[in-house]
Amino acid sequence: MMNNKKAIAAIAAGLLVVCAIVFLTVESAGGTLDVVGKRSIQSFEQVLKAIPDQASQESEGKDFTLTAPDGGVRFIWNSANNSDSRFDVMLQADAAPFIAAGLDTEKLPEEYDVSGDFITAGLKLDNSGYVKDGGSALDAYESMVYNDRSLINYHMDMDHFGVKLGGGNMFEWAKNMKTSAATGEEQDKDIVFVLNPEPFIAAGVNPEKVEGWIYAPVPVMENGKKVEVLKFLKPFNIQ
Repeated sequence: MMNNKKAIAAIAAGLLVVCAIVFLTVESAGGTLDVVGKRSIQSFEQVLKAIPDQASQESEGKDFTLTAPDGGVRFIWNSANNSDSRFDVMLQADAAPFIAAGLDTEKLPEEYDVSGDFITAGLKLDNSGYVKDGGSALDAYESMVYNDRSLINYHMDMDHFGVKLGGGNMFEWAKNMKTSAATGEEQDKDIVFVLNPEPFIAAGVNPEKVEGWIYAPVPVMENGKKVEVLKFLKPFNIQ
């Protein structure tokens, strides 16, 4: 079991490295968007096409949800800033594995919301007022990128995009799943849900006992240097 965890963790290891890159700027109907923002939209469309049954819209018509194949975590995004919502972009994880591993939900920071069966971590958008017509999940993602481009990361070496969700939490996916590594367990990196373990550990969690999540060090860039930090990871192959 531990060998499998280490193998998958090694695959996901490069996902969180932030590269300092200079990009061209392209024009669109909503204003300006750099190459990373533009291409992240094209790439995210391929994710939605790969698992159409995992993407849905909330009943009130504001939030779109991409649920992991195991149902234990989901990425949720809005088309624009909704004043009646605490978060516009978020990650929701099943609380049960963390509670079983010792979590006292009342000790989590205020930045986390615990309600029902889920723990939610997320952000409000820096809303620029752009909403793309169409009302699809992809339209909502494109609007989110325009409204707050700073949310989007790109890791050149691994060729992955990611949405920053605050506090070291992220959702990431392969830019091109057809060209991502496809042998052995290297397939298990098409999409990756990422949680910062520190708040959970401070709230009583034994990180080695969280069922369904990998607890492993991953490299990130801090002050221009590559360092390793521990993360909770849920990687999936969706091809």
